[in-house]
Amino acid sequence: MAQCVQSVQEFIQDSFVPMVAVLCSEDAEKVTRKNNLNFSELLRPFCRLTSEGHTRDPNNQVQVVKNLRISVNNVVARPSVPTSGVPGPAQRRLLSEVVSACQPAEGGVANVITAGDYDLNISDRSVKASVPWYSDWRDTLTELSTSKHYTATTPWFEAYRESFLQSMPASDHEFLNHYLACLLVVSSSEAVPVEQFLKLSQEQHRIQHNGEYTNPKWFIPNTLKYYVLLHDMSQGDEQRADSVYEDMKQRYGAQGCYLLKINSRTAAVGADEQIPDPWSQYLNKSSLQSQDQSEEPAPAPVVVNNTAVENNVGGTPEMDGHDSAENDGVSINSLDNTHPLQLDTASDTPGSLDSLRSVAVETKTTTVYTGVAAGTSHGACLTLKDHDRLRLFIQEFTFRGLLPHIEKNIRQLNDQLVSRKGLSRSLFSATKKWFGGGKVPEKSIAELKNTSGLLYPPEAPELQIRKMADLCFLVQHYELAYSCYHTAKKDFLSDQAMLYAAGALEMAAVSAFLQGGAPRPYPAHYMDTAIQTYRDVCKNKVLAERCALLSAEVLKSQAKYSDAATLLIKMTSEDSDLCSALLLEQAAHCFINMRNPMVRKFAFHMILAGHRFSKAGQKRHALRCYCQAMQVYKGKGWSLAEDHINFTIGRQSFTLRQPENAVSAFRHILTNDSQQTSTQQGAFLREYLYVYRNVPGVCEVALPQLPLPCINSSATRVYFGHERRLAEGEKQAATHVSLDQEFDRDLAAMWQDLEEQVVAAANRGVVPATFYPTQCCLNSQTDNLRFPLAVVEEPIIVEVAFRNPLKVPLVLSDLSLLWKFTLKDFSRPQPQDVMVGDAVTISNEKEAITPRTAQKDDIIATEVIPEFYLSSEETRVARLKLLPRQTGQLNILGLVYNLASTPSTGDSTINSNASQGPSATEGTSVRGRQDLEIQGPRLNQTKEEKTSVSHGPDRRLDPTITPPMPLLEVFFLQFPTALLCGEIRKAYVEFCNVSRIPLCGLRVASTHPDFFTFGSSSLATPLTPLSPTSFENCSAYKTLATPSGATPGSVTAVTLVSAADFGSGGGGVTGPGTGGKRVVEIPLGEGTLTPGESTQLPLWLRGPDQEGVHEINFLFYFESAEKGGKISHRVLRHTVFICASRSLSVRATACRSNTLPEEEREEEGKNGSMLVFVDMENINTSEAGVREFHIVQVSSSSKQWRLHKCINPAEDKDCKLTSRERGKLCFRATRCKPHEATSKALEKYTFADLSLGNEQIISSTTPCADFFFRRCQSSASWRPPIVVETQGRHSRSQGAGPGGGAEDITGVVRKCNEVDLDIIVLWKAFVVEDNKQVILEGQLHVALQTIGKEACSLTQKEEAQEMVLLKFKPELPPPMTRPSMEQLSHLIKTNLHYPESYSHPFIQKSLCMVPVTLTLSNCSLAHVDAIIDLRHKTTSPESLEVHGSFTWLGQTQYKLQLRAQEVMRLPLRAGFLHAGVYNLGTPRVFAKLADQGAMCETSQQTATPALIIINST
Repeated sequence: MAQCVQSVQEFIQDSFVPMVAVLCSEDAEKVTRKNNLNFSELLRPFCRLTSEGHTRDPNNQVQVVKNLRISVNNVVARPSVPTSGVPGPAQRRLLSEVVSACQPAEGGVANVITAGDYDLNISDRSVKASVPWYSDWRDTLTELSTSKHYTATTPWFEAYRESFLQSMPASDHEFLNHYLACLLVVSSSEAVPVEQFLKLSQEQHRIQHNGEYTNPKWFIPNTLKYYVLLHDMSQGDEQRADSVYEDMKQRYGAQGCYLLKINSRTAAVGADEQIPDPWSQYLNKSSLQSQDQSEEPAPAPVVVNNTAVENNVGGTPEMDGHDSAENDGVSINSLDNTHPLQLDTASDTPGSLDSLRSVAVETKTTTVYTGVAAGTSHGACLTLKDHDRLRLFIQEFTFRGLLPHIEKNIRQLNDQLVSRKGLSRSLFSATKKWFGGGKVPEKSIAELKNTSGLLYPPEAPELQIRKMADLCFLVQHYELAYSCYHTAKKDFLSDQAMLYAAGALEMAAVSAFLQGGAPRPYPAHYMDTAIQTYRDVCKNKVLAERCALLSAEVLKSQAKYSDAATLLIKMTSEDSDLCSALLLEQAAHCFINMRNPMVRKFAFHMILAGHRFSKAGQKRHALRCYCQAMQVYKGKGWSLAEDHINFTIGRQSFTLRQPENAVSAFRHILTNDSQQTSTQQGAFLREYLYVYRNVPGVCEVALPQLPLPCINSSATRVYFGHERRLAEGEKQAATHVSLDQEFDRDLAAMWQDLEEQVVAAANRGVVPATFYPTQCCLNSQTDNLRFPLAVVEEPIIVEVAFRNPLKVPLVLSDLSLLWKFTLKDFSRPQPQDVMVGDAVTISNEKEAITPRTAQKDDIIATEVIPEFYLSSEETRVARLKLLPRQTGQLNILGLVYNLASTPSTGDSTINSNASQGPSATEGTSVRGRQDLEIQGPRLNQTKEEKTSVSHGPDRRLDPTITPPMPLLEVFFLQFPTALLCGEIRKAYVEFCNVSRIPLCGLRVASTHPDFFTFGSSSLATPLTPLSPTSFENCSAYKTLATPSGATPGSVTAVTLVSAADFGSGGGGVTGPGTGGKRVVEIPLGEGTLTPGESTQLPLWLRGPDQEGVHEINFLFYFESAEKGGKISHRVLRHTVFICASRSLSVRATACRSNTLPEEEREEEGKNGSMLVFVDMENINTSEAGVREFHIVQVSSSSKQWRLHKCINPAEDKDCKLTSRERGKLCFRATRCKPHEATSKALEKYTFADLSLGNEQIISSTTPCADFFFRRCQSSASWRPPIVVETQGRHSRSQGAGPGGGAEDITGVVRKCNEVDLDIIVLWKAFVVEDNKQVILEGQLHVALQTIGKEACSLTQKEEAQEMVLLKFKPELPPPMTRPSMEQLSHLIKTNLHYPESYSHPFIQKSLCMVPVTLTLSNCSLAHVDAIIDLRHKTTSPESLEVHGSFTWLGQTQYKLQLRAQEVMRLPLRAGFLHAGVYNLGTPRVFAKLADQGAMCETSQQTATPALIIINST
């Protein structure tokens, strides 16, 4: 149970006090009425004695009486009516008033109970601290836990209990509330006061002894009469009063009368002086004492004093929201079989709006009780000295009159009982023994028949014992009282007088508990038996309830909370909702006061108590109970219980005119992930909307926050710019960025890298420090730490993710964004303080309160979505648009919309009426807002940030609106989606400036720079179609007719071209920081695009070398012609997917020619020649309908070599390859002319075209040369870094000369083997599409690097090389840098010159000597030492079978040194003994670089046998 202000002992003593009646004359009543009080009310604050009294028991032992209180009441005589054990309507109504009047005060001291893991705030502020919307409840609990009070108080229960006990009707089976004495009060202003005393005395005697009155009841026949002379000090004659009092003392004795002087001042004089008013707290309770306590309508009571009843009708204004006190008592006796948690009435279905409306109407008609006690001052004529006189009067009356009277009656009763005991009790007991009587065991009470109707006569000895026990109890003589109660109990049980026995058991248990010293254990079974008897046998609920209240307090004081709770719960019934509610609440408090608190039981019983409070009309108490229980159920996953509690809290709050709390409670139901059915959720939503609309002024000042639908703020995306047009006729627009694309972190990094490259290229190779990558679409994964930049007159699209958590659809109407805007002029630079002072902040929040009003479109044009439908449990995004008209700082705050539920009948009321204006949905929708609050990323850099949880800003909703910028749109015409590998296709690009600002500096960067080219601006205009209409089957190449007399396969053109002409740096590899490899400047006519202007440019495409689907990304970069803006540049993205199919596979090998330079007949071959073998295979799988490939031309490009002629041209002009067919071509390559090798020509490439058909393609122009150089760039950019590094070493070794160290030697030797010749194979393919033959054309590149090493057009080897480079540990540099044997074998080229056949007359001369010249040619740029050894013989038997044996004559070994690129001839002689075929290739040639050790020597092996035929003549 809750903590009480009084101790248990004080509570029980105050429950049973001596009763004193008052009879006043009319004049005396007038004297007291000056103070707005009657005489009994005048005495009430002073009825507790402040000093101890003493009595003597029958054994003459002194008994101390402490803290005694007496009850003084007016006499109201009522006719005899049968009494009932059920409280009457008047009593129930007044008890309800007492409870409703006692409410927790706002802002009182809070009591926090720590029960297990819960901190329960059971306090005056519990309504605030426990409801779901009270956000700081944890802080409140922590703050309040320092309070000294750790248990809750329930003053309404104490007030109910006190009023209940005081209002109990007097009963015949006990005497505790019978009157012991009567005060006869007469005014001193009476003419003959003694006569008045005589009249009052006779009136008292008539009321007590005349049989027609049952009330009031009197304790003993000889009632104490105490005569009081009341003197008015302000009017009466004090001497006359003293003389009358002296006469009274002579007549009634000094102990039987008293002179009471009051009214020491007049009311007018005393108005200024503040005198305490101790009467107000008692007057509200006085009405319960004198009201009609009978249930049946009775004749009008006999009023002894005219003002008695009037003065006792008082009350306080109604504080609850329920109708009136009658409303509290109407349904108390309802015995409907409803579930305890069901709502109040059958019509109170959760979805019933009518119930809420009816409640709302009822709350407007509250009845206010008015009475004399309300709003009037009491004791206005009394001074503090008068207060002391009243206190002294009560003390004198008690000590001199009442206590001696009680003591005398105890002695008399004791003497009577002792004198009767010998005869009567022994006779009774003997008779019972003879006839089988005896002690009735207490266990058989339940089996006894209903003998509660048994009545004893007043003089019965059993009643005398009970009377003596009650007297002893009233004067705190508990030991003697217990003995008497125990004796009476036995007698009553023997007589089966169950009502009397129950009363004796009850008081015996209480007396045992109250005994001092070494008390007996509390006999709880006495109380249980008494309660059971009262309730079940005697059918007296009032007495049973009193018994339970007493016993529960005693059990609680002994910490037997479980027993107390069980007893209280057992006492609940359907008879009285108010009583049951209070008992359930106390039982709930018992559960949390146990040693191991049972918090969930506390919450459950608080719910039951709240339900019963609600049925009893106690709405405030019901709300408090539900709120306290909510503390336990909240956040534990019991969603259905939470929903029920919140729903009830919402209804009760609305009934009590607390619409804000009601809205918050309903909101909590809707924000949780509800487990309710769709019907229930729809009902909750409708009630929420109805309550919302009835909140006064909710939408007039500011828009309220709505709970539905749920918004995932972190998923909000913001897009800056116009939504792109996807296609316009045949034009295909650039894809750019759209909200339909998913964010990919790797792609974003790729775009950022491209943008950095193009920005660096535009800024002379350096990325500015202020560079920040362009982000057109912001989301939760982008970097949102900076304020994003938007452009004026370009829309901002905000995508908001809505989720409907309910199982019922929602309709949002008039949905738009809320924003705040600060005007700033960026065109004129100003100091910061001036700009801040200038700043004008504008918002659309006021305009958004009323839908369909002008929304400041001159500053920010706000798009409004008329209707947005969310089906049950749907997640859907809405895209809302803002169009800024002025520059400044924009802050997007949130959303504003009308929330409505769809009609349950299925008809689309809201939809059909949406066009009629706001009034159409007025009854079902509410307007509110939701803020977009995005939490930034968690900070995790410093130690403080890592140890705490702090978040950075997220500024995606705070764009800065900048001045106008140019806007580019790009369209592609005739852009293919599928290409053959290496296929060349011509398309067209259209650039449109759709802004009002001219743009310039147009560039493009791509992840695949070898895929496209815009052509070279430095060369002559290519002879290809300039417009898409003239395309058809025209070639994309620049072509010329082959001269008529030319031989197929011969050189038709040789051109020198600089790589810089095609956008490439010197050597084809640019520095890593410039971004020049992937960035191309797009040629515009005058360098700018004016507003509204568009231009078309040709774009050549080449299919990727690898088959498959390729993703190719373009980034177009452009700047404003007006410099100095906040945005330095803008970009436009485009992504295409190209499907590449197989075409041809080309492999090439270079072999050294054995002919010496001076032996070349042609001028071109004087500088050296080489053989190039080209293998081609048709690897197309015919998926694209390709019939055959024609090799129409082979071209070369190199700084040192060029193709000279084709050695084996086919018979017909074209080289055709059908499916899976192979072809082989052999070419002779020669070095470039020496006079061309100037310093300037070192940077130029020689292009040589060998046409195999009747048409020559000029390979040195666009697009052939473009793709060649781009192919060089892309391959060079992916080459391993060590290659570039070695090239650098080689260039140094050229100037160092021989012997420059191991590194130089390696470069020299490798240079000797390098070819660096690129072969370009140009082909045509014949494809059948839609029964039409289409000619496709393309080019493949093969890069020959080293002599004897095969090169391929496909890049598998390069990819494999790439994979090798991906190592986790750095490789150590190779320890040995000397040249390899294979490289050394190519240092010297050898050639034998001899006659193919030689005739010799062996008959005449047996030895044939043939002159042979061995030509040695140094292929390197360093000095080489050579050793020629002629002693080598062919010893293999296979060769001996074919070739004969011969001998070299003369010197057998030569040591020579060859300078760089020197040619030396060595004359030799071979000797033959007979005719035959001989192989002269037997000399062994050893070569080493000068100044190197022998370990570098290697043999020079001749590639082919040198056969000579010796004929005999």
